[in-house]
Amino acid sequence: MSRQMPVAGAAEVRTAAIGDLGADRRAVVGVILVNGLASAAGLTGPWLLGRIIDTIQAGLGDVLSTVDRLAFGALVLTIVQTVLTWWALKIGYRFGERTAARVRERFLERTLALPPRVADHLPAGDLIARGSTDASLVAMTLRSAVPEVLVAVVHALFLIVAVLVLDPWLGLCGLACLIGVGAAVRWYLRRARPAYLAVAASGAELADVVASTAKGARTIELLGLEHRRTQATEAAINQARSARLGALWLRTVLFPWSEVALALPVVGVLVIGGGLYADGLVSLGTVVTATVYLRQLVGPLNTLMLWIEQLQGAGASYARVEGLADIQLTSNGQGADALDGDRIQVNNAHYSYTGARDVLHGINLFVQPGERLAVVGTSGAGKSTLARLLAGLDRPHTGSVTIGGTPVADLSPDHLREHVVLITQDHHVFHDTVRDNLRIARPNATDQELYAALDAVGAAWMDGLPHGLDTELGHDTDLDGASAQQLSLARVVLANPHTLILDEATAQLDPKTARRTEQSLAAVLRGRTVIAIAHRLQTAHDADRIAVMEAGELVELGTHDELVSAGRVDGKLWQSWHAGSSEDQSLPDEG
Repeated sequence: MSRQMPVAGAAEVRTAAIGDLGADRRAVVGVILVNGLASAAGLTGPWLLGRIIDTIQAGLGDVLSTVDRLAFGALVLTIVQTVLTWWALKIGYRFGERTAARVRERFLERTLALPPRVADHLPAGDLIARGSTDASLVAMTLRSAVPEVLVAVVHALFLIVAVLVLDPWLGLCGLACLIGVGAAVRWYLRRARPAYLAVAASGAELADVVASTAKGARTIELLGLEHRRTQATEAAINQARSARLGALWLRTVLFPWSEVALALPVVGVLVIGGGLYADGLVSLGTVVTATVYLRQLVGPLNTLMLWIEQLQGAGASYARVEGLADIQLTSNGQGADALDGDRIQVNNAHYSYTGARDVLHGINLFVQPGERLAVVGTSGAGKSTLARLLAGLDRPHTGSVTIGGTPVADLSPDHLREHVVLITQDHHVFHDTVRDNLRIARPNATDQELYAALDAVGAAWMDGLPHGLDTELGHDTDLDGASAQQLSLARVVLANPHTLILDEATAQLDPKTARRTEQSLAAVLRGRTVIAIAHRLQTAHDADRIAVMEAGELVELGTHDELVSAGRVDGKLWQSWHAGSSEDQSLPDEG
């Protein structure tokens, strides 16, 4: 699978944006209507100013009384405009918060809906960047930029119409002078999308390098790869810096040119308006009103110019967030959820991580419902790889791995979790209460069921927590590796799958605790299928059957007594283990 996650095209982003706007159309319409009223009120002030100038110039009637009335009207309408603009922004900000939440929830739903075999191969840094940096930028833009841009656009349209209605010649003169702004924006927009996509992609690459370096720190240290990882990190930093400077360079062209172009309409109207006034074609009040309108137009246009970079960056982030939908659509397999029983069948399965060399060779295996199968073998034998195929995290490039006649890798995520759960020594504890950490597996579980699940895996540490199930992990207390692993196993008890695959699931527990945990799990999961990658003597001894792997091949399969009697690979391993005096008699871990 490609390490490059897809990015949504411009058409897909437009469709998503229209959908988000349509989902809260009442708020959008409210922003436009209220701001329209505010803009109308704002247009009246300059018009009244022109009337004041013409009244003073004409000198007819009670000039002071007329000017006072007109000035008071302008003041009242200015206050009305301010209040209406505040109201429009308030509606817009609330719309932005709701829409930002909708975008985040959609991203989370798509992430959780990804097939495990797909999610496991995605670049972690890129996925994290999309769910954090990109989603946050989109959310911030929806909260702030969209309301202010909507207000600015409506205000600008009202001003343009007003100046054209006031005097078509002056209006056309002013708008003609805005051609420079349009040219600058057009030049910028043609280059902005690829530039900001490059910024986002380089940032994600840097995050991926940092995340992979941190995750493999011990391996890097053991193999002496520090210099190579430093070079990779510096290269990613330089790439991110170069992309950021490229985007910033666009601003150095756009903003200076726009500042000059925005001053031209006012200058043009004063020059042309002065000539028309001298010829008696327009009044002085009309020229002043048109000038004020065009001067006011600078405000919303400046707002648009200031937000244009934010909108381009957010547009690139929006495309990255929405790109997750393409992974789901193209990588979900057949999605067949109809199962004919719970029998697991592996038929002539071959698998390679790189495509150059198989690490599994022609595996044939069946596991009956309710059977407990132990998979044993020395380091590198292929045990964990087989476990990944059985759990649907990978798909054999030749042969098949099915459950109830359906390829495991084709099951939808929800259906797969109901049938097969893979538990490894890797686990995650969320900074949340013990209760919420457990309810990930079963959201409607009662406290009694949560305590029962913890008791089933021997989590005696629960008795020492200060607030019981309400204890905040990572705040009130921290769990060590063994306790965190028991919390993970308790989730399995709550999930209640019919097939459980244990790959080093008790590796971080001491031998006595591991033995108690395995016995507790066996009691809870009696009647269910259990496939255990066996690293301890007793685990294999207690299984119904033992599968022995060597160099990627299944070399022996049978009960413990049958394999010991045969005296081949497993028999020799048993005799070697049995001769040891340590209670923790185990195979070397698979690398």
